[in-house]
Amino acid sequence: MERPLLVYTTFPDVDTALAIGESLVRDGLIACINVLPGMRSVYAWKGVVERGQEAVGILKTRKGLQEQVHEALKDRHPYETPVIFFIEPQSADAATLDWLIGETAGRST
Repeated sequence: MERPLLVYTTFPDVDTALAIGESLVRDGLIACINVLPGMRSVYAWKGVVERGQEAVGILKTRKGLQEQVHEALKDRHPYETPVIFFIEPQSADAATLDWLIGETAGRST
């Protein structure tokens, strides 16, 4: 049985997150992206502590598309080294899982 997969990443702004998310939805790689604006970040980058404002993206897909989503996200992402975490839920509501699989069914694994 196909398993759900959440992908956590950050973007420089909401418009970038929505544009990349929409392209991934249109390509059938994800069923949905949730964009949370206004995240404040403190991070180390190339030996310097930085501060910034970003938007969080939570992408909903299935485990079988992990590599394809990873490649597509890295190709489209504006950051040199985007943060990309794959989170595998232990379970999902049956109707939610059916929707997720149905929306990404056009893509083979």
